Amino acid sequence: MTGSLCERINPVVRDMPPSGIRRFFDLVAETRGVISLGVGEPDFVTPWHIREACIYSLEKGYTMYTSNSGLLELREAIARDLGCSYGVVYDPREEILVTVGVSEGLDLAMRALVCPGDEVIMAEPSYVSYAPAVLLSGGRVVTIPTTMEKGFCLKAHQVERAITPRTKILLLSYPNNPTGAVIDRRTLAEIAEVAVARDLLVISDEIYDKLTYVGEHTCVASLPGMKERTILLNGFSKAYAMTGWRLGYACGPAEIIAAMTKIHQYSILCAPITAQMAALEALRNGRAMMERMVREYNRRRRLVCQAFRDMGLNCFEPGGAFYAFPEIRATGLTSEQFAQQLLLEEKVAVVPGDAFGPGGEGFVRCSYAASLEDISEALKRMAQFVRRLGVKPRLISTAHRSTPPPERIASVAGALSS
Repeated sequence: MTGSLCERINPVVRDMPPSGIRRFFDLVAETRGVISLGVGEPDFVTPWHIREACIYSLEKGYTMYTSNSGLLELREAIARDLGCSYGVVYDPREEILVTVGVSEGLDLAMRALVCPGDEVIMAEPSYVSYAPAVLLSGGRVVTIPTTMEKGFCLKAHQVERAITPRTKILLLSYPNNPTGAVIDRRTLAEIAEVAVARDLLVISDEIYDKLTYVGEHTCVASLPGMKERTILLNGFSKAYAMTGWRLGYACGPAEIIAAMTKIHQYSILCAPITAQMAALEALRNGRAMMERMVREYNRRRRLVCQAFRDMGLNCFEPGGAFYAFPEIRATGLTSEQFAQQLLLEEKVAVVPGDAFGPGGEGFVRCSYAASLEDISEALKRMAQFVRRLGVKPRLISTAHRSTPPPERIASVAGALSS
């Protein structure tokens, strides 16, 4: 064999950097005793009745393939849920595809729609998989920076300015990972008007829709003129604590879903039947437990953000998902430096903000879906770390001005465990 093997690898793949999250967590794996606030995974286990439905399905012998599109009964349940929640009506036979997580749904949508040179607009900071999915499909990524001062929200005039003759798709993701930003209905409607006027397709990742704490989530497809141009992505990982089950779904116009299903049937064939049976139980009987988990996330959200502010770090108020995105510029370190030093000195893992694009520099992502015990201890360690870097704690009120900073942080952390 002549030449380097690297030269034979697709140059798009060869030149693509590894995931900023996974690259950093290679360091975590090498460090003992680490408390991780990095992984976007609920600390809750999947509720028992959902696991039991899976076990029972195995006992009954449900171990076969399903149709490429997924169990019809599950697609019907998904259609009912979306209809009841947002008033959007999908035909479960032709407009819904069950996928192996939202990640597969995103990949299928990009590969089905993006031609070489097509442009895809997305906000930044953004989830680490979005840009690579575009590049692997031969497309070009066009990012629009969003800022903490503007609520990390995309605006219609920004979308309008970013459009070129090659623009085909607008990718939306609210509630947002990594910032926790939510978008209000009026702002989203204005963006939708641009999409309709400029004939853009929209891919909307709404995996965190149920984890909305401020206002109400607006499903993009429910807005006028949007259902016929939107591929709606969602799943069961976050709201139902089912990350390892790897089950999602895509909803959209029948022609696009059919195209996505072609790719799906030649690569994946179908999502695992056991996960589909569990998801069916989640939709039928999982709302009460899901709402309990959401209330707990909301409690942690408020306390964690307050703890960062008490440390002297600006912290955006996340309206959804389960991430805090504190600004760490006051420390004088880059996001990468902050995360690495925090890991080495205090054994706390967070994700550098620049893993989510250049717009994330100056921030770190911290998941409050970790256990209460871990969050409490991590906050204490982070307070010590930030204090050593010379950041002065914020004096919240007269009642706290005589309280030593470590005790103030401990009081907030303690509230998480109460």
